[in-house]
Amino acid sequence: MAESNPTVNEEPVFKTVQELIAGGEQLSELERYVHRGSDGGFLDVSQPEMVTPLIDLGRLSSSSPAAGEELEKLRSLLSTWGCFQLINHGMTAEFLDKVREITKQFFQLPREEKQKYSREAGSIEGYGSDVIISEHQTLDWIDRLYLTVHPEDHRKLKFWPGKPENFREILHDYITKLALIADELLKALAKSLDLEENCFLGQYNRETAKLYARFNYYPPCPRPDLVLGVKPHDDASAITFLLQDKEVEGLQFFKDGQWFRAPIVPQAILVNLGDQVEIMSNGVFKSPVHRVVTNSEKDRISLAVFCIPDSDQQIEPVEKLVNETRPRLYKSVKNYVDIYFQYYQLGRRPIEAARI
Repeated sequence: MAESNPTVNEEPVFKTVQELIAGGEQLSELERYVHRGSDGGFLDVSQPEMVTPLIDLGRLSSSSPAAGEELEKLRSLLSTWGCFQLINHGMTAEFLDKVREITKQFFQLPREEKQKYSREAGSIEGYGSDVIISEHQTLDWIDRLYLTVHPEDHRKLKFWPGKPENFREILHDYITKLALIADELLKALAKSLDLEENCFLGQYNRETAKLYARFNYYPPCPRPDLVLGVKPHDDASAITFLLQDKEVEGLQFFKDGQWFRAPIVPQAILVNLGDQVEIMSNGVFKSPVHRVVTNSEKDRISLAVFCIPDSDQQIEPVEKLVNETRPRLYKSVKNYVDIYFQYYQLGRRPIEAARI
């Protein structure tokens, strides 16, 4: 899900998916979106639903015996699925609905209004479609608004919509809360492995880490059997937070050779680990492969927030997780996101570049 801000020379300009639909273009004219081979985007209701128990943030951070049980559940989930549904996170259902609503309202704005925030060539920040880095690249059926949101002095407010009027205020409040939750979760990950609680947080380095928000809009697609909303990938982040659509499914995770549907839990925030925590944990925790499928009848929105260590931060396996039974699996890496982006757009798994 995560992208960096790559330098792309003479990038061709593509219309957003909403513009293609408004122009009446047929899928037969949109070959760049069609996936060849077996990995189409069809939402098969016969696919199993993933079983991801809820993780209670309040229990994780408590001093009661319940904390130990919750930490054990967290460890089990992240060493198998790599994701979970987070509840008791300090945000009300009403507030999360406001976040969803500003997402919907932005993509419902007139084309001319959205274009005020269009991304510039060679950068992913702003409103638009996929960054094009290869003439052979299969495009995703998605329109996006991508923003640097933390730290505040890194925000490029020219890309922050002025409409809806409460957009900036609600997004600021949401990000402020998520930044604190990221710290709590990284401590919990360490404690679940009986490590010093700051060992992951130290590499993440809250003082220099960046948070990026990607508002996602998936219009109805005429051929969901051939087109994906987002191609299979793992994330370049340390942690990714996803606020899902309340009504329309689309997110799927790959495990044991098959795809599983991620259920909608309206009051929860779906959390999945990214490659950088898999590296820190020396492969104990998994960065899951996931995708987004399309829907022929309904549109869908979501908001992903990526928590990413600074590019100058060295990321490597925690020393206590390297031993005779589990040798070191990953190199020390810096600037992982730039490596990731090139692999992602070509449909390759970037963490392989970090493996020893």
